Amino acid sequence: MSMNIGLDSSTEDEPIVDINTTPLIDVMLVLLIMLIVTIPLQTESVQMALASGNQAQTPQQPEHISVVIDFDSTILWNGQPVANEQALTALIQAEAAKGNQPVIEIHPDRLANYTTVAGVLAHAQKLGLTKITIRN
Repeated sequence: MSMNIGLDSSTEDEPIVDINTTPLIDVMLVLLIMLIVTIPLQTESVQMALASGNQAQTPQQPEHISVVIDFDSTILWNGQPVANEQALTALIQAEAAKGNQPVIEIHPDRLANYTTVAGVLAHAQKLGLTKITIRN
């Protein structure tokens, strides 16, 4: 009975099917070590001094002034008719001088003259009012 200790000619052409798992294990160990090292850094807490709810002040809501422009170019300031342009100027200057300016809500009629509406808007802006809205 004889044994072939040498390489067989039939096995020389076949590829080696076994996978070398040593590099994979090395990579997994390196990743595991990196994970273990970085986890304590993520769990550190940061101490913050937060404001309590009792100290918060609600902002003061601005006053709303209604300016109605009728179809016949009549201007009503909070329901009171404005006699002329000088009276409108005085009312706008008084409101513009306030620290917390009111919101001017202009309510033009559908049939109101465009020149009157545009004039009131331009006048209010020129005299320093910044909070102006137009509503129907």
